[in-house]
Amino acid sequence: MQQLATLARDSRALAALAVPLALTQLAQVALTTTDTIMMGVLGTEALAAGGLALVIFNQLRTMGVGLVTSVGNQVAAAAARAERGPGQADAGPAVPGGTGDEVRGLLRAAMAVATLAGLAGAVLMVLIGQAATWLGQDATVSHRAQGMLAALAPGLVPCLWFQAVRQFTVGMRRPQALLQITLASVAVNAALNWAFIHGTWGLPRLGLTGIGVATSSVYLLSFLALYASARRDDQLAPLLALDFWRADAATVRRLLGLGTPIAATYGSEAGFFSVTALLAGSFGPAALAAHTAVNQLIYIVFQVAVGLSHAASINVSRELALGAYAAARRIKNTALACGAAVTTLVGIAYLTVPDLVLRPYFDPNSAADEQGLRIATGLLVVVAVLQFFDCAQNIGVGLLRGLDDTGSGFRITLIGYWAVGLPAAWLLAYPLGGEIRGLWIGLLIGLATTAVLLLRRYGLALTAKATAAPDAVATGA
Repeated sequence: MQQLATLARDSRALAALAVPLALTQLAQVALTTTDTIMMGVLGTEALAAGGLALVIFNQLRTMGVGLVTSVGNQVAAAAARAERGPGQADAGPAVPGGTGDEVRGLLRAAMAVATLAGLAGAVLMVLIGQAATWLGQDATVSHRAQGMLAALAPGLVPCLWFQAVRQFTVGMRRPQALLQITLASVAVNAALNWAFIHGTWGLPRLGLTGIGVATSSVYLLSFLALYASARRDDQLAPLLALDFWRADAATVRRLLGLGTPIAATYGSEAGFFSVTALLAGSFGPAALAAHTAVNQLIYIVFQVAVGLSHAASINVSRELALGAYAAARRIKNTALACGAAVTTLVGIAYLTVPDLVLRPYFDPNSAADEQGLRIATGLLVVVAVLQFFDCAQNIGVGLLRGLDDTGSGFRITLIGYWAVGLPAAWLLAYPLGGEIRGLWIGLLIGLATTAVLLLRRYGLALTAKATAAPDAVATGA
C-alpha cells in the first residue's frame, strides 16, 4: 500500500507538468494539420508542394528545437540549487552572482543559440527549395514549394525564440499559458491562412505562399504572447533576459554541446521513420496508405510521450540538484507507469474498435478503401505493443537528458534505430515475411531495443552519480 501511495503521489507531481506539455504538443499537431487542410482546399498540386515545404521546414525546425531543449534542464537545476538547505549535498558548483544571474545567463545563451540556428536554418531552407528539382521533384511542384519556403523561412527565428522561452518557463516549473497560447495560435493560424490565401480583410491574395506567411506570423505572435505572459509573472519577470547579444560565449558553447546530440537524435529518429515510409511504398499504394494512417495515429499518441519525457527530464534535473537520487530513480518508474497506462488504454481501442479508430482515414463502405483498411487493421495489432516501447524510448532519452548525458542518448538511438531496427524491418518485410506487417515488427524490435538500452544506461549512470555523492538525500522525499 505504501508503494501504491508513493506511486500515486509521484504520478500527480509528474502529471502537473506533463499534462500541459502533452496538450501543448497535441495543439501544435493541430497547427500543422490546419495548414495541410488549407493546402488541400487549393488542390492536389498545392497539397504536394505545400507538403514538400512543410517536410523541409519541420525537419529543420525539429533539429533547431533540439539545440535549445537542454535549457529547461539547466534552468531547473539552477533553480533547485537555490532551494538547497545546509544539510543537502552540493550537486553543483557555486554560481558567481547567485542563481538569478545563472538563469538569466542561460536564457540569454538560449536566445543566442535560437537566433543562430534560426538564421542558419532559414538560409538552408531556401537553398534546399532551390535544389528541389535536382532531387527528383516535379518542376512545377518545386517552384510552388520555393515560394512557400521563402515565406516560412522568416518564421523559424521567432519559432525557436518561443522554444527558448518555453524551456525557461518549464525549467522554472511555471509553464505559464503555453497551452492557451498554442490553442489560440491554431485559431489565429486558420484565420490568417484563409485571409492570405483569398486576400480578405484587405490583405494581399497570395494563394499557397499565404499559408507560409500566416504560419510565420503566428510564430512571431506566439513568441510575443509567451513573453508577455512571463513578464506578468512575479517570479519569472526578474529573470527574463532576451538580450542575446550579451550572451556568455562559454554558456553558449555548453548549450551547444548538450543540444547538438539532442538535435542529432531528433533528426535520426525522423530519418528512421522516413526510410520505413519509403520501404512501405514498395508494397503498393494500399499498403502505403495503411502505413501513413497508422503512423499518424502513433504520432498523435507520441505527443503524450513527449510530455512525459520533458516532465521527467526536468524533474530529474531538479532532484539531482537537490541530491535526491532515490527520487530521481522513482521518476523513471513513475513515467513508465504513466506511459504504460496511456498506451494500454489506446491499445485496447485499437484492438476492439479498429474501424472507429481508422474511420478518419478510410471509408469502410468504399471498395477503393477496402484493401487499405484491411492492411491497417492488421497493423494495429502490432502497433498496440509498439507504441509502449516508442513511449519508453522517448522517456529514456528525456531521463538521460536530465543527467546531462545527451551523447549516450544519441549513440544508443543510432544502435537501436539503424543497427537493429532497420535491418530487422528489412529482413522481416522482404526475405522472411513478404508483407508490410514484417516491416512494423522490425520497427517494434528497434524501438524495444532502444528503450531497453536507454533505461539501462540511465540506471547505471544514476547509480554512478549516487555512489560518487555519499551525502545525497537517501529518501528523495
